[in-house]
Amino acid sequence: MTRQRKVILDLLRQRNTHPSADEVYQWVRPLMPRISLGTVYRNLEVLSELGEIQKLEVSGTIKRFDGNPEKHYHIRCMNCGRLDDAPMNFLSNIESEICSSTDYKVMGHRLEFIGLCPECFTQASSRW
Repeated sequence: MTRQRKVILDLLRQRNTHPSADEVYQWVRPLMPRISLGTVYRNLEVLSELGEIQKLEVSGTIKRFDGNPEKHYHIRCMNCGRLDDAPMNFLSNIESEICSSTDYKVMGHRLEFIGLCPECFTQASSRW
């Protein structure tokens, strides 16, 4: 693994956030001042293809990246766009159920929860 990829991967795994490529670039720049945004994008794509990270293409938002490669769900704030892990087990049996009831070969699934994060909920509640 290249040094650039290792730095990007380590930074993603150290944080429990789901940053955009631009945010990753801002984290990497102090450690590697000569790195370009394009290089960060390419390395994120490669890490995703290798299964080291997840590329999250959340509906209506920019791509985000997750340092946790295990299958899991996310919840997105519909107000500020914050994205967090949803603390529930991955529903792997749902894929086999769909396969057995249709002629499809299911390759995976996406399930996105939406709601208000605690901060946005507090702000909204104070207006009611």
